[in-house]
Amino acid sequence: MARSGALRLLAGVRDGLSLSDQAGALKALPPADQARAGRLAAEVLRHQSRADAVIGAYVSRKPTPQVADVLRLAVVEMLHLNGAAHGVVDAAVNLTRSLGKKGQAASGMVNAVLRKAAGHQGWPGLPPQPMPDWLRGPVAAAHGEAAAQAIEAAHGAGAPLDLTPKPGASVEGADPLPTGSLRLHGPAQVSALPGYTDGDWWVQDAAAALPARLLDPRPGERIADLCAAPGGKTLQLAAAGAQVTAVDISPARLRRVAENLTRCGLSAELVAADALDWRSDAPLDAVLLDAPCSATGTIRRHPDLPFLRDGSGIPALIDLQARLIDHALSLIPPGGRMVYAVCSLLPDEGETQVAAALARHPGLTVETPVLPGTDPSWITPEGGLRTRPDYWPDRGGMDGFFMARLRKAGGGG
Repeated sequence: MARSGALRLLAGVRDGLSLSDQAGALKALPPADQARAGRLAAEVLRHQSRADAVIGAYVSRKPTPQVADVLRLAVVEMLHLNGAAHGVVDAAVNLTRSLGKKGQAASGMVNAVLRKAAGHQGWPGLPPQPMPDWLRGPVAAAHGEAAAQAIEAAHGAGAPLDLTPKPGASVEGADPLPTGSLRLHGPAQVSALPGYTDGDWWVQDAAAALPARLLDPRPGERIADLCAAPGGKTLQLAAAGAQVTAVDISPARLRRVAENLTRCGLSAELVAADALDWRSDAPLDAVLLDAPCSATGTIRRHPDLPFLRDGSGIPALIDLQARLIDHALSLIPPGGRMVYAVCSLLPDEGETQVAAALARHPGLTVETPVLPGTDPSWITPEGGLRTRPDYWPDRGGMDGFFMARLRKAGGGG
């Protein structure tokens, strides 16, 4: 059942749906099979080019998309996930036969190809899934070819589960990271982990936890978290004792933020509004702006993203980010501070965006980050902080982020 669910998810990605948007496609499956289907589909997307290289050695003509997905799933199960070849091949043949007349006609080919592929010896040496050209070019130009290859390898490795603990909390079996996050390796049911019910922590990638720490919230400060959902940064600010207003355009996503606040025993004002239109009723001390972006820094945990986007929407995102920066700066008093952050690998959404903001706002400055656990090499010439998926390779990597703390002219730090 999990395999058939994975094939439904892969077909949905071909139709332009993200994996996270397809919960309804699996609702007939038991929860365990739903989870396994999601994991299988994600692994196929992470290693599609490698699977295609193996399949291409044994087929004489290109299979239909549906049959290709069956072959990819089986190859990834056998060669990457170490599935027993006999059971995987039999399941793949049965899945192919279920595809109708064309599937029945292709079942013999699938059987023959997979029996040969089961003995393929070159899987570990195959190059990782490449980034799409629209992303790879700017990444290689900014960081070098070796870094681009290392990022692709990190995407193929996937992502562990990171948690942000409330002050003083811990999770049994989790590894502490230098920046203060906790990391769990291997599959885990989040709601069954110790401390979940007590609200001791929330799920948040280690890199995603850095912007709120860079803002350095203080007890009693009034802080706006713009574009706040899914809410990890809101929880961080609230846990630090700040008076937080979380603004997001999506009421549904804010409801999830509210659920996590309640579970963790924290409070914040939640406002469903377009961040460009929102203004505070009371003076703010600081703003955290985690702006809408290409999300290209999250491919290791969202391997469907390269199959769903072509880069055409990035100019509009860059324009929106600039307008959000200008609006956020208008919300803070002279001498106030804001953190701008994006989960993007593209310099145009990060480093270049901050350089442009400095040119537009005389007196605006960037405060060089000093954060425990970060490496000085992560600091950019603009004074921001750049994380990449290939950082911490021995620990399991991190999401790609750019962040910078900006100080408005007219006051001290």
